[in-house]
Amino acid sequence: MIYIRKIIATSISLTILAIIYYQIDLKLLGQAMRGLNWQWFGLAIAMIGPLTAASAWRIYFLAPKDARLSFFQSLNLTLMASVLNAVLPSKLGDIARSYALVEQGHMLTADALSLVIFEKTWDVLALSFWCSIGLLWVLLTSDGISPLFYIMACAIILVLFLGGMMVASLHFANGIFSIALNFIPNKKNKKIEMLQSAWCRTLISFWSNKPKAVIFINGSLFLWLMHLFQIWLFVLALNSNVPFLDNAAMASLAIFIGLLPFTLAGIGTRDAAIIFFYQPYIGVPTAAALGLLCTLRYFLPALIGLPFVRQYLVNARRIKEDVKLGT
Repeated sequence: MIYIRKIIATSISLTILAIIYYQIDLKLLGQAMRGLNWQWFGLAIAMIGPLTAASAWRIYFLAPKDARLSFFQSLNLTLMASVLNAVLPSKLGDIARSYALVEQGHMLTADALSLVIFEKTWDVLALSFWCSIGLLWVLLTSDGISPLFYIMACAIILVLFLGGMMVASLHFANGIFSIALNFIPNKKNKKIEMLQSAWCRTLISFWSNKPKAVIFINGSLFLWLMHLFQIWLFVLALNSNVPFLDNAAMASLAIFIGLLPFTLAGIGTRDAAIIFFYQPYIGVPTAAALGLLCTLRYFLPALIGLPFVRQYLVNARRIKEDVKLGT
């Protein structure tokens, strides 16, 4: 079943890419790529290392002390997730880190899953924050804005509210879990209840140390600001110019659309979104080139992380064999 889903996701990605490249002028696309400003491009690529390290620091910083998770172990998990994100939809590789945390004996299943989802929720909130600022700027300064942007602005505000309440209010979070328990089959109720308890523990632990919470929140906001800055550098590398706040809105929306679980690692949907949002600024061929450069943001960390995935698989196999021998 998993392989069928991968085949379907890959087929959808290839179909979307085929439609995109059939409709654009490939000569102009080639010119845009050949005319790259290598200084801006090199600076953007050089940011991949610090951004990956910052992502690893967040899960290390958020993990409880009794998990005994070192920064280098967190970096290992982050690189492993980068590999899985390159072949899975909706960045599910990040969620797979919870399995690794359990396999390596750092945390229990529910606590590990809660920790990873809690961290990803702050990811969504940080990106939504910058997206909302960018969209507000675009709506206030541009003429003839499509109603679609007002709809997307409302959707982003709703995400900020719901996500913010989930990570800030114990009462609200319990209410959402109670609603989920009423709609999910009874067979899975126990798992939901365990996740609910773990989520509440994570939430209480997070807010019990206010200075640490402030550092984590500001770190998340800065991390995503740098992600958007990196994409802006790609725009400059293509010898184009997009106002930074406009870029913050358009890049954020493209990233969110790339998370839709229909394609392989967002390939195709993210490219189409980048072309749709950026073509009024830089034209379709250059926007298509920007889509290719943005794909490097995902695949270069994946290439670096390949040895870590192999190491994890070997360790996981060894642990399972030890368990069998013990029984």
